[in-house]
Amino acid sequence: FFLAEYINMVTVSALATTLFLGGWQAPWPISAINDGMFNQSWWGLLWFLGKVCMFLFMFIWLRGTLPRFRYDQFMKFGWKVLIPVTLMLVYSFLTKEFRGGVIWEFTFAAYDQFFCDRGLFGDEPCSLEWTYITIFWRSIWQAGLATILSLLIGFPTAYFIATRAPNVRPLWVFLITVPYWVNLLVRTVSMRFLIREEGPINNFLLWSGLADSPIQMINTNFAVQIGLFYSYLPFMVLPIYAAVERYNFSLSEAAADLYADKWTTLRRIVLPTVKPGVIAGCILVFVPSLGAFLAPDLLGGAKNFMIGSLIEDQFKGNAGNWPFGAAASMILLSM
Repeated sequence: FFLAEYINMVTVSALATTLFLGGWQAPWPISAINDGMFNQSWWGLLWFLGKVCMFLFMFIWLRGTLPRFRYDQFMKFGWKVLIPVTLMLVYSFLTKEFRGGVIWEFTFAAYDQFFCDRGLFGDEPCSLEWTYITIFWRSIWQAGLATILSLLIGFPTAYFIATRAPNVRPLWVFLITVPYWVNLLVRTVSMRFLIREEGPINNFLLWSGLADSPIQMINTNFAVQIGLFYSYLPFMVLPIYAAVERYNFSLSEAAADLYADKWTTLRRIVLPTVKPGVIAGCILVFVPSLGAFLAPDLLGGAKNFMIGSLIEDQFKGNAGNWPFGAAASMILLSM
C-alpha cells in the first residue's frame, strides 16, 4: 500500500513538473513525448495509459484485494465511475477542434494553458498563469465558507430535531427537506429574485429604515455564498441528525452529575460521539459546493467565476475547449 502510494506520488509529481516546466530535461521517459519520440501520436497516449494501469494494478495487488476481485462488482463500479473518469482523462490530453470537440492527437496543451502564460501570441517562455489558479482558490474558499456556515446552522438544527419527541421528528425532517423537492435551478432563480435591488429583502430594508438605498447583493461573492449555503444546507443537517439521534443522552446526564458545564459536555462528549455525522455532512456540502456552477452563474456574475462555471463554459456550443474543460475537471478531481 505504501509502495503504491509512493509510486503514485512520484508519478504525479513528475507529471506536474513536466507540465509546468514544458517537458525540458524531464527526469523520466515522459520527456520523450516532448522530444518528439512519439511524434504527438497514439503511442504517447498508450504509454501514459499503460503507466496508469500498471500503478492501478500494483495498488490493488499490494492492498491484498486481488484475490477477492469480483468481475460483477468491477463492472458495476467501472461503468459508473472508472469509465467516465478515464474518458475525461483521455480527452484532457487531446487537441482542441476549432468548431468544438477534439482531434485525436496527443498533447499537453490543455494543461499548459491552465498553468502557463505564454503571452498574447503563445511564443513567450512559460510563466505562472494566475487566472485559473485564482478561480480555483475562489472556489475553494467559497466552498469552505459554505461548509462552515452550514455546520454552524446545521448542527444546532439537527440537535434540536433529534431532541424533540419521536412522533414530532418526522415533521421537522419533512420541513427541512420539502423546499428541495423543487429543482435547483428554480430555487436559484428564486433566490436571485429575493436579493435583487427591487426584491423583497431590499424593499423591507427600505421600509424599515435599516437602509437608505437598495443594497447591491446580486453579482457579489455574498450572493454566491447565500446560494451555496441555501442549496446544500440539508446535506449537513441530515447526517448530523442521524448521528445525534443515535447518541446516548445518558452520557450528558453523567457529565452533568460530574459538574461538567454544557460547553464542556458538548466539546468533550457530544462532538466526539457524533463526529462521523459531522464529517459526512462537511464532505457532502464541500464537494458539490466546490464544483457548483448554477449559483456562480446566476448570482455571482462574470466577476465571481468558480471552477464549475469554468468547466461548464468549455463544453457549451461550438466555441468550447473540450480538452481544457477535461483538464480542469481532472485537476479538480485530483484535489
